Amino acid sequence: MTGRGPGGAADLVLTGAAVWCGGPESHRAGALAVRGDRIVAVGTEDEVRQHAGSRTEHLHLPGRLVVPGFQDAHVHPPQAGRNRLSVDLDGLPDRAAYLEAVARYAAQHPERTWIFGGGWSMEHFPGGAPVKEDLDRVVPDRPVFLFNRDVHGAWVNSRALELAGITRHTPDPPDGRIERDAHGEPTGTLHEGAAYTLNDTVVPAPGPAELEAAILSAQEHLHRLGITGWQDAWVTPETQRAYESLAAGGRLTARVVGALWWDRHRDLGQVPDLLARRERGRATGHGRFFPTTVKIMADGVLENGTGALLEPYCDGCGGDTGDTGLSYLDREELAAAVTALDAEGFQVHVHTIGDRAVRDALDAVAAARAANGPADSRHHLAHVQLVHPSDVPRFAELGVVANCQAYWAQHEPQMDDLTLPVLGDERSGWQYPFADLLRAGARLAMGSDWPVTTPDPLQQIEVAVTRVDPADRSAPPFLPEQRLSLTEALTAFTAGSAYVNHDDAESGRLAPGMRADLAVLDTDLFADGASPVADARVEFTVAAGRVVHQPR
Repeated sequence: MTGRGPGGAADLVLTGAAVWCGGPESHRAGALAVRGDRIVAVGTEDEVRQHAGSRTEHLHLPGRLVVPGFQDAHVHPPQAGRNRLSVDLDGLPDRAAYLEAVARYAAQHPERTWIFGGGWSMEHFPGGAPVKEDLDRVVPDRPVFLFNRDVHGAWVNSRALELAGITRHTPDPPDGRIERDAHGEPTGTLHEGAAYTLNDTVVPAPGPAELEAAILSAQEHLHRLGITGWQDAWVTPETQRAYESLAAGGRLTARVVGALWWDRHRDLGQVPDLLARRERGRATGHGRFFPTTVKIMADGVLENGTGALLEPYCDGCGGDTGDTGLSYLDREELAAAVTALDAEGFQVHVHTIGDRAVRDALDAVAAARAANGPADSRHHLAHVQLVHPSDVPRFAELGVVANCQAYWAQHEPQMDDLTLPVLGDERSGWQYPFADLLRAGARLAMGSDWPVTTPDPLQQIEVAVTRVDPADRSAPPFLPEQRLSLTEALTAFTAGSAYVNHDDAESGRLAPGMRADLAVLDTDLFADGASPVADARVEFTVAAGRVVHQPR
């Protein structure tokens, strides 16, 4: 497995560690050499040392594991980075901690006209819906807008509602809901389109410098976790310009695919705009940013009743509600959009939570195939939380990638208290069917959906392998028959995500000629008696031959 190319000695040689080469064969080696942005040798230590010269940096790393750089197939770095630089509620334990964090940030930033942030979890509030009065007490003088952790709802105070003109007389938008009390008064929780309308029309938009700072903050954090590339699943014209600016200045060290946002309030007339944005990105992406994908939201989430179901939600008392959730595009509109985008060579990335959303999206890809013929588009469905068993084999049949958010496949309060009761026993068993999809021949990719949940690939991989929260390993596994092997989960987070990003010829494996994207873990996960996956830590991250994270 050695390879020697022109150009002299290697810049970096790694020895002593186990090298997991990735890909379907999952070869293992004992050393690796890098020159420039390429891997020039993978093999035994003796073979690789032949590529060293007097100026080669040599890292001897016994007990470590070298893996291909992780790629996150569904992540939101501008939003996550903005949270990191504002009110970041992610990981805080309860309502009181949220309010303390909001109050502290407001006191530290009297110059902020709006208090913005996110990351709160629905399980910390009755019915998953916080109220405005709590925020009014800690920030009475300024508007507050806080996305929840899944970014499908927002918690706002009275001042924000007032500025938005939302009262008891305001109708719900067709793609969302205003939470109300018994008298019809808005309570302070906005779901889906109601939250986005306020955010888009009233909350001050971040400027270019703020967006660039947010992306850089997120990039630093993702590199620290061994991530060398990602697909941003929500790219607006503003975030596209921020990525292009960072790429032009050499500050974008990750390889990024941008999924351009499909405006569900517009028709196919937006396709020329998307084509123009793709062409501009090809000219200004500098080999680091590729706006070649379009993201479509097919539905919402199950916890607030906006996920699209084939059969009605359960009422928790043995009956059903008669409500089957929301489809943001009806079947015909979705099929027309996917067909038009496919015809123009776009990859389509579809948010699908409920089983009706999954089926409609698969039907849309089938319609595109029938109209346009086969193509190497690599369309993918993200989240795939609830998949009807009859639709599992269709992923492989249609060449659709299952873009899995593995960390969600566990027992936790949101799942146990808000999701299982509204699905009932049979449908609850159809959730996150990763192993069934793989057995049926589907290709899996993995992504975090950060800031919805942790961006740490090792946390996510452990859940994929165990179906248990790494913070409570004594808990019962969630649908253990859907567990993946360690090799399968690692492959999904490396070669699988590289495939989705049309980057599999360059990355996702460690082999001569491949781009030097790799992560060094402090533990050999495959060794006998190895500690649990999530206990490992990333010591080094190399992106295109450049060390972007190392011990301090």
